[in-house]
Amino acid sequence: MRLLRAGGVVVAMRHALAPGTFDPPEFKLGDCRTQRNLSDEGRAQAKRIGQWFERHQLKPDAVRASPWCRCIDTATLAFGSAEPWSALASPRGGTPSNNAQTQRELALAVAVAARSQQAGRFEVWVTHQFVLTDLAGVAADSGEALLLKLGNDGIAVQLVGRLPAL
Repeated sequence: MRLLRAGGVVVAMRHALAPGTFDPPEFKLGDCRTQRNLSDEGRAQAKRIGQWFERHQLKPDAVRASPWCRCIDTATLAFGSAEPWSALASPRGGTPSNNAQTQRELALAVAVAARSQQAGRFEVWVTHQFVLTDLAGVAADSGEALLLKLGNDGIAVQLVGRLPAL
């Protein structure tokens, strides 16, 4: 909580509980009926996440989410709204070149957020396990958040904390 109050971090969160693994082969990004979605417990988990932030009087400056329904739903249930951002989309099926470009875009966005260094200013990103692993080098449980900052080298993303799944 101290890091969030200090500001200059990104809260990169894995979406809440969504049973299964991967989406069906015929899924369509704009059609939630064709995707793996949050379970009832996942929806309740997303609401608990939002309640935790509210209880601690922590309000993100921005909430961005992968365009997958389970990510948008997690962000909306927790924070009221979310801006879909393709950089947070699952890299599964992407080309190595596209995935590398996306990682550079995310690292730059962490750098921009980290440079704000204003007390209490942070962003929340809701995304997928693959994105978090590529970005921070660690795995996260459903609903768990990684606190990210720009590393001392001014280039690499650094994991500076974790918020456990609720």
